[in-house]
This record gives sequence, C-alpha cells and structure tokens, in this order.
Amino acid sequence: MDAISKQDLIKTIADFIEMGHIENIVAMFKQEKEYYQLTGELIKDERFMVRMGMAVLFEQLAENRKDDVPLAIASLLPVLAEKTPYMRGDAATLLGIIGTEEAKKPLRRLLDDPDPQVREIVKDILAN
Repeated sequence: MDAISKQDLIKTIADFIEMGHIENIVAMFKQEKEYYQLTGELIKDERFMVRMGMAVLFEQLAENRKDDVPLAIASLLPVLAEKTPYMRGDAATLLGIIGTEEAKKPLRRLLDDPDPQVREIVKDILAN
C-alpha cells in the first residue's frame, strides 16, 4: 500500500464495488492479502451499494479463499461498536460470512444490541 495512500485505495475499491466490478476486487484481494485489513473501513461506507457489494465480495472470497477471509476479522471488530446501527449490522453480516468461531464469538455481545435489526442479524448468524 505504499504507492497510493490508504484512503485513496479505500475510495478506489469502494468506487469499483459501487460500479459493480466485484470480480476486479475479488482478484485484488486474492493478489494482496493485506487488503483484508481495509474491510472495516470499507464496510463503513455510507453508500448502500458498497456495503452490499462487500457482502457479495466476501461470499465469493469465502467460497474460494476460506483460509484468507479471517484476515478481515481484526478490522471488523471495532465496527461492532459504532454508533450507527447499519454499520454494526453490516460488520456482523461479514463476520457471519467468514463463519469461523473467532468471527462469531464477538457477535454474542450484540444479542442485546439496542437496535432490533442488529439483534435479528446476530441471532440468525449464531443460529447457523
């Protein structure tokens, strides 16, 4: 991530996701595992299409790179404490897609989240 700034890279990835270029981003994540560290910032994007695209991205990566997707866990954990409910819910969704015990364990504290949608997302994830 030396050639361009982290913020520029996050913006570029988010813009590509919004344009529907998920396959390009899948290829980038496969090539550069350090991009998983950007997941927490990407999932906080205000654009719904970017956040939805992140779920699609992780579904594809989970199919092909099951051992790599847990690299995003550390970047998602702080998002579980965000004030904005959709951010907590979207981070929980990605952790559910990752699906490891390490990813699911932090979700248990959201079973008492003040937002009913976040609670429902977490209940569904933990039930599977």
